[in-house]
Amino acid sequence: MSVLSRMRVLVTGGAGFIGSHACKALGEAGALPVAFDNLSTGHSDVVRWGPLVRADVRDRSALVSAMGQFNINAILHFAASAYVGESVTNPALYYDNNVGGMSALLQAAQERQVTRIVFSSSCATYGRPELLPIYETTPQVPINPYGRTKLICEQMLEDFGAAYGLRHVALRYFNAAGADPSGQLGERHDPETHLLPLALRAAANGQPLNVFGNDYDTPDGTCIRDYVHVNDLARAHVLALLYLASGQKSVAVNLGSGRGHSVLEVCEAITRVTGRTVPLTFGPRRAGDPPVLIADPSLARRLLGFATNLSDLDTIVTHAAPWFGLTERRIKVA
Repeated sequence: MSVLSRMRVLVTGGAGFIGSHACKALGEAGALPVAFDNLSTGHSDVVRWGPLVRADVRDRSALVSAMGQFNINAILHFAASAYVGESVTNPALYYDNNVGGMSALLQAAQERQVTRIVFSSSCATYGRPELLPIYETTPQVPINPYGRTKLICEQMLEDFGAAYGLRHVALRYFNAAGADPSGQLGERHDPETHLLPLALRAAANGQPLNVFGNDYDTPDGTCIRDYVHVNDLARAHVLALLYLASGQKSVAVNLGSGRGHSVLEVCEAITRVTGRTVPLTFGPRRAGDPPVLIADPSLARRLLGFATNLSDLDTIVTHAAPWFGLTERRIKVA
């Protein structure tokens, strides 16, 4: 019997974009994923590889009950508010949901003696790094409430580890994108704020995509980001659980491809793959957006055995395009 076949994993936010892909990866690896989601932004129809507990992550008693009912022995924690712009205009929501949710989850885990947790952190904890690429030792100086709440959650994990023996892996994502190649899962946010789905929607319906700023100190003036295929991210969570199951110490690692693409380069990839042009308008910069974020992913490779398989830009676009009524023109699906 494999280690994963003995795992019963509580997946907070398991009905969301990355959480649902992680549940599929867990189920295919032999574990039982128990999605714990209040469905405020998630979708019940994507919970297919294990049961759904509909409850709020801030509800400590519901967490304790679910952990007991399903004999949970590990946690993947995705549930959080995750819009940078919204965090600037409504920070109260972010501290309540993200920090309050982590507090309730850690207390419930302590009560149920669950000592392994993989946390969905973010490159937003780094703020505006002075040097690129970004290493795990790069100073964490977040510039928006979203990034600050993720950093606080990482610090909470460290404190609970020191006091109670909890071991964790904090996965600092760069930009999740794409969709499951089988077509079972995709990106469905409401409202949608992520670049790739917005650009694909613009290509499909002809309504211009508003680009936030074209005066950054980058080659084409638009923001540069490191895009990671959501299936690669899901696989990284399975590897992180295996890392903890082998008795390794707590760690934080970057999850990125190590390559950066500008907003305009993403739009060019959509045209290259689908043959459809992305109409554009340009507006002012969005509050809280750093100009460039690119990961050094070598620590995740060394500790977790993680390497991206699907995170080249054309493959990401190819897998996401059908969710917006677009089909690929030349690029074969990997």
